[in-house]
Amino acid sequence: MRKSLLKRVSLSLVLAAVATGAQAGKLSIGHTTWVGYGTLYLARDLGYFKDAGLDLELTTIEEASMYMAAQASGKLSGSASTIDEILKYRSKDFCFKTVAALDESHGGDGIVVTKDIKSIKDLKGKSVAVNEGSVSQFWLSYLLKKEGMSMADVEVQNMTADDAASAFIAGRIPAAVTWEPNLTMVKQKGTGDVLVDSSATPGVIVDVVALSCDVIEKQPADVKALVAGLYKAVQYTKDHPKEAYTIMAKGVGGYLSKPEDLAEAAKGVKFYDQAMSEKLLGTKGKSGDIAEIIKLANETWSELQGKPFAVSYDDLVDTRFVTP
Repeated sequence: MRKSLLKRVSLSLVLAAVATGAQAGKLSIGHTTWVGYGTLYLARDLGYFKDAGLDLELTTIEEASMYMAAQASGKLSGSASTIDEILKYRSKDFCFKTVAALDESHGGDGIVVTKDIKSIKDLKGKSVAVNEGSVSQFWLSYLLKKEGMSMADVEVQNMTADDAASAFIAGRIPAAVTWEPNLTMVKQKGTGDVLVDSSATPGVIVDVVALSCDVIEKQPADVKALVAGLYKAVQYTKDHPKEAYTIMAKGVGGYLSKPEDLAEAAKGVKFYDQAMSEKLLGTKGKSGDIAEIIKLANETWSELQGKPFAVSYDDLVDTRFVTP
């Protein structure tokens, strides 16, 4: 889902650095730097996975195409990303399914604008910095469509979320789609306003863990341990937030390596507990709210990329492990 300030590495180096092949008792997951993935580190470092016989290896890869390629080649068991991001990679030749919900962006993503822009409709004809092909473009397209507009109504400047924020703060662009800590930075510097953030669009930007289908079938006990450990980590975060954020910060690292920064970023997400996960992903015989996100992602990416996407709920979600 997210890109940090870290320098990208080549795909060959990524593939060489990550684990190889399925192995009982072990799962490997690739992800970008994002606060919502903190519960994976928390459950690992508190021993929740180990206690259930699972060794979880987490690898930071700051580009979706790279960690998805690593997963497709069998170098990774799965990935942590937004549902709309991974949908684009699902095919008959690359089978993976969502087994766990991690978090929902609830204020962590936003659009920063100059003082004269007061509404989404005011973006018409304006230059907007946004990372094409990413969740930022998916979300922007959704917001525009709600106002009867489309991406054709704005002048897109393709930049990463961090570069977009930098260009905005420098006064080179009137609007940018970005995320924390950039939203807070813009407000602190007084260089503009946050026009809208993801708290206004609940349930649209959602992060999940998606594992390769052969891993799910061959290692069901490990998948069960993964989901159960995440539920325990979310509960620990509720009960001991200060301690949880300290552990998460050490694991997630990057721009979130300081506990106070991770704690601030955590204000913009909702970590998914069991009840929330059941509602989002669904349970046996009953589809969840994620079906609507999948439908929206199919429609959005088909329009934006000019080719059909028709990934179904059943293609992308496995509900067997949602309820322990």
